[in-house]
Amino acid sequence: MRDVYVIAAHTIKFGKYLDKSIKDLAAQTIVPCLKEAGIDKKDIQALWFSNSGWGYAKGQDSIRAQVALRPLGIEAIPMTNVENACAGGSTAFHHAWLGVASGLYDITLAVGAEKLHDPNKMAVFAGFLGGLDIENISSIIANISYYGINDEDRKQMEEHIRKYAHLSPKSDKKNKKKTFKQKRKEYWDMFKVYLRLSDQIGSETVKQMRKMFSGDHSPFMDVYGFAARQHMKKYGSTPEQLAVIASKNHFHSSLNPNAQYNFTVSVEQVLADRIVSWPITRGMCAPIGDGAASAILADEQTVRRLGLMSQAVKIRASILGSGRERSFDDIDIGERLSKRAYEQSGLGPKDVDFAEVHDATAYGELHQAEAIGFCKEGEGGLFAQSGATKIGGSKPMNPSGGLESRGHPIGASGLAQLHELVTQLRGNAGQRQVEGARIGLAENGGGALGQEEAAMCIHILEAPSK
Repeated sequence: MRDVYVIAAHTIKFGKYLDKSIKDLAAQTIVPCLKEAGIDKKDIQALWFSNSGWGYAKGQDSIRAQVALRPLGIEAIPMTNVENACAGGSTAFHHAWLGVASGLYDITLAVGAEKLHDPNKMAVFAGFLGGLDIENISSIIANISYYGINDEDRKQMEEHIRKYAHLSPKSDKKNKKKTFKQKRKEYWDMFKVYLRLSDQIGSETVKQMRKMFSGDHSPFMDVYGFAARQHMKKYGSTPEQLAVIASKNHFHSSLNPNAQYNFTVSVEQVLADRIVSWPITRGMCAPIGDGAASAILADEQTVRRLGLMSQAVKIRASILGSGRERSFDDIDIGERLSKRAYEQSGLGPKDVDFAEVHDATAYGELHQAEAIGFCKEGEGGLFAQSGATKIGGSKPMNPSGGLESRGHPIGASGLAQLHELVTQLRGNAGQRQVEGARIGLAENGGGALGQEEAAMCIHILEAPSK
């Protein structure tokens, strides 16, 4: 296998782009990425295109890359369409790496583009069902009580609410009355989604699903909440430690011009926010968003020919894996795959200077800190509380702001992580620069199947040689 380098990486600012198409978003990242590499679109020999929601939202299935990129004049070359839930972007990157490492291509492109914002809020949440086993959704609904809270959990939650009630925003304490027009639109949106899902999974199942999607959360949040509660009971971690993680990531994103959120949130504000799935509050969760990101990869001979070694970030490890049937107490996918990544790279956790991990909630970061070996099992909360994971700490995590604050446009999220690694390793991160960054790790998970993510990628990158 040949050594492979990232010669360009780019992301647009994540957020809301109701007036833009997938074609528009893809162009906004590919054009500047090509410019950074100093190459023409005709130099790209193969590409991988990540997107998960275009088919459900607009009916564009099957040939998404070919449709999205032809307006740019990118055509004729091999294009592979990638769907791997939230891990789609990093999966595209993995295959772009594999294409060069194998010797099949010299220059490849990985791109992810996603639009999650939609005037029909119900349609957005319904689209997340594709990250579950849709044929077995009835049994998932039947077993959802497994992830519910018991009397002890409810007592802790109520005590928490009383403790932080005085800090809750006043706007959250008042139920604003909806206008007739707003109610009519809401019911019409629900009806349209109901009709579509009824054809797919049956009307009775859809009725049962309404409980799963109450409020602003999906079943994924219930799984995160359950895992967080188990960690609290087994190791003594606390909601306050989760809030430290969320507050830290909001601070990091305030330094990142590409982040969806550019404001800070205190630990107390996170704790006082609305509870989504105990002990997870809204401030601990990733928002939905639109966005696009890309990366161009090349072999060493090509990099030298182009005169780009000074900006070329070496890929030390690229690992893609899938989840397996296991118990909550068994070794999970993050630990399994990170061990493979360390073996492939010849490095270990101590060699990694910083990491971007999949923090759909703050608990996701706590867990991954343990899984990738930054701290011992059970100590993720204490590790964050010590300040180790903040910029300036011993192991900064999510200097971009993470999914919680940078944003989470499904198909683009993994490539945005890799863009952050490249930016940090080149020393171009400005106020959020991790001092002395030489080795960075990215962990990106997707979907839920059984007790863990359905798919995951781990990448380890090395700074350009000086």
